[in-house]
Amino acid sequence: MNSSVIQLLVLAGIAIFLILRLKAVLGSREGFEKPSVPVQRDTAARNKPDFEVIEGGPDHDIIDHVPEGSPQAEALAKMKTVDSDFTVGGFLSGARGAYEMILMAFEKGDLASIKPFLSDDVYETFAEVVEAREKQGITIDANFVGIREISVMDATFDNTTTEAEMMVRFVGELTSIVRDRGGDVIEGSETEIKRQKDIWTFTRVMNSGDPNWLLTATGE
Repeated sequence: MNSSVIQLLVLAGIAIFLILRLKAVLGSREGFEKPSVPVQRDTAARNKPDFEVIEGGPDHDIIDHVPEGSPQAEALAKMKTVDSDFTVGGFLSGARGAYEMILMAFEKGDLASIKPFLSDDVYETFAEVVEAREKQGITIDANFVGIREISVMDATFDNTTTEAEMMVRFVGELTSIVRDRGGDVIEGSETEIKRQKDIWTFTRVMNSGDPNWLLTATGE
């Protein structure tokens, strides 16, 4: 085999190697493709960056409930930073269920079932009222109709303790009948819907791992 044949084989081997490398990087092309046409760009377009950074918009989970830029909005944003699972909408959904559960248990005098969701101060206040009713022989038969309004009144966050507080206003509707020791009705009726207004404060340490909020204050 003369030197010219050896050179041809070497060049052929190099060509095959380069083809395989290009296919590995660019992929294969099949079929007819139109030749690419250079795009003409004006001066303004040439001066613009190829990529533009689009900043995230406002968090509607927050500003749908409190004013944008308010201290309450800042507190809620910090809560989300500490606990990525926290949402204002999710909290209010839970608060709605907690309101019905706690209110109905209080009306019936069944505090044992809700004690884990109450702070010591709130539990003692509720217990005093229930005890006074029992001494007077008063019983309450209540039926929860629904919640007409629920809104965030205030929100605070302690950077040091990561303790969060949510003040929520409830406007609920229920029927209730108050009976004396003899069973006679002294207030209310089965058909008259009473509107109940409350402002409750819920507290939770956001990084504690415990998802439950405690009812720590009540008022109107």
